[in-house]
Amino acid sequence: MNTALLKRLAPVLLLGSVVVLFVVFDLGKYLSFELLREHRATLDSWVMQYSLLAPLAYIGLYIVVVAFSLPGGTVMTLSGGFLFGALLGGIYAVVGATIGATAIFLVAKTSLGDYLLAKASPGIGKLQAGFSDNALSYMFALRLVPIFPFFLVNLAPAFLGVSLRIYLIATFFGIMPATFVYALAGSGLGSVFDQGGEFSAKSIMTPQMIAALVGLALLLLIPVVYKQFRNKRVVDGEDV
Repeated sequence: MNTALLKRLAPVLLLGSVVVLFVVFDLGKYLSFELLREHRATLDSWVMQYSLLAPLAYIGLYIVVVAFSLPGGTVMTLSGGFLFGALLGGIYAVVGATIGATAIFLVAKTSLGDYLLAKASPGIGKLQAGFSDNALSYMFALRLVPIFPFFLVNLAPAFLGVSLRIYLIATFFGIMPATFVYALAGSGLGSVFDQGGEFSAKSIMTPQMIAALVGLALLLLIPVVYKQFRNKRVVDGEDV
C-alpha cells in the first residue's frame, strides 16, 4: 500500500478501530440510563463544582460519540437535559453533535468520498445533481426528521458533493427541534428516577411530534418541488 493511499485511509482505519474497541469492551454500558440513575448524585455534584469543565467534557464526549458513529446519541442528548437543564443541555448537545457530524463528514469527503463517488452507479450521479441544486433544503429536511439514521445523514452528503458551509448550517439548525425535544424530556429524568419509574426513549417521539417534524420538512421541500415542476415545464416548452 503506497504512502498516499495510506494517508487517505488512516482516518477511516482509526474510526473502524475505535468502533471495534467500543464493541469488544462493551463500552456502550457507560452510555445508559442505568448509569445516570446509579451515579446521579455524583454527576450532579460534579456539574455544580465544575461549572465550566462539565459542559466542555459533555460536549467533548458528544463529539466522540457522533464522530465515531457510536451508539448512544439519544442517551447523550437526554443526559444533557438531565445534567444541565433543557435549554443549556439542548445547546450543548447541538454544538457537540454538529462538531462531531462535521468531523465524520470531512473524513468521508477527504478520505474516500471521491473514490466511492467515482465507483458509484450512474444513478448516484443523478442524485448528486439534484442534491447539489437543492442541497440546503434537502439537508434541512433530512436533519429535521429523526427517522433516518444520524450517521447515514452525516456521510451521504459527503459523497454527493454538498459543501461544508451548507452542511454546517443545515446540521446546526436542522437538528435543533428534535434535540431540544429530547433535552426537555431529559430534564424530567430526575423525577422519573425519584419515583422509581422506568424510562423509555421511544416514548418521546410521539406520532404527533413526528408529524410536526415531517410537516416542517415538507415545507422546506416546497421550493425543491416547485423548481423541479418549473424546470419540467420549461423543458416541455410551456410558458411559466
